[in-house]
Amino acid sequence: MVHRLPLLALALLLAPAGGRAGDAARGRARAAACTACHGPLGLSTQPDAPHLAGQPETYVVAQLKAYRSGKRVHEIMSLMAKPLTDADIEDLAAWYAAIRVNAEEPGKR
Repeated sequence: MVHRLPLLALALLLAPAGGRAGDAARGRARAAACTACHGPLGLSTQPDAPHLAGQPETYVVAQLKAYRSGKRVHEIMSLMAKPLTDADIEDLAAWYAAIRVNAEEPGKR
């Protein structure tokens, strides 16, 4: 039993909040409103908008909830996040986390 405790703690830390896993397919559909700034695959098309592709789910969830609550303020994102439900946020986070991003070290091509 002692050996299982660290695994249980890790599973609880990695489990989505609220006990619901986000659905990437629903998130992709919901992300249509995000494409003008963040691109259809989460790669930003605006210089002041971050790339969302490949971001960890927990990060995207935390940021969207912060915008929604007003803890984080941005002229556009505060408005975009306001109507999102927890399920919407979890789905969007699942979609952006599911996109694979490859990085190359400069000069290594």
